[in-house]
Amino acid sequence: MGFSYAPTAVQTRTGAERATLVKRTYGLVFLSVLVTMAGAAFTFTQPALMQAVAQHYFIGFLCILAPLFLAQRSARVFPTNIGFTFLFAFAEGVYLAPILYLSEARTPGVIGQAGLLTFVAFGALTLYALLSKRDFSAWGSFFMVGVVVLIVASILNIFVASVAGSMWIAAIGVLIFSGLLVFDTWRLLRSGQLGQDDYVLATVSIYLDLLNMFMFILRLLGGGNRR
Repeated sequence: MGFSYAPTAVQTRTGAERATLVKRTYGLVFLSVLVTMAGAAFTFTQPALMQAVAQHYFIGFLCILAPLFLAQRSARVFPTNIGFTFLFAFAEGVYLAPILYLSEARTPGVIGQAGLLTFVAFGALTLYALLSKRDFSAWGSFFMVGVVVLIVASILNIFVASVAGSMWIAAIGVLIFSGLLVFDTWRLLRSGQLGQDDYVLATVSIYLDLLNMFMFILRLLGGGNRR
């Protein structure tokens, strides 16, 4: 699941600093998405690795958390922060590969459709956060509560195994992470709460918003199949 970081003590004070932050963040988000795709593609060519990940999801999840934690801890230490961010993105691709493989096998072309819809939503929500004069500071806490509720509902649905419930969860998940994307984008572009060296923190937030949006859209397009 995605999440947002608390504001840091360092604030952007000039337009040049903010421009640097935005350029670094979106560049790293773009590269992280490519690294995730590379991780998934690599796993597709390694049947043994694919099977191991599919059989040991909890261990795989822990393998994702480790580089994520290290990326946060070294967020302002270049180039260590970049290395751990890419390691986290690659591990995400490996972890998600079995889900993507099964989704594409059940509904050919669904990954491309989900990717396109996520890209369009990303562009629209980014423009909204940029052009809107609203203060989105309250959205972070509100949608984080939604993430907690979403996690609880997802766990309960594992035992209920309801396709309709899975569809509702996916739809709500898209809305929640759309809201978080608006909040994180506003915090990056408009709030002045991040310094120019906080690009890794901003990148991970936006990357996770996008990734979760993509996965929930994928589930919706797949008809709510359990994976």
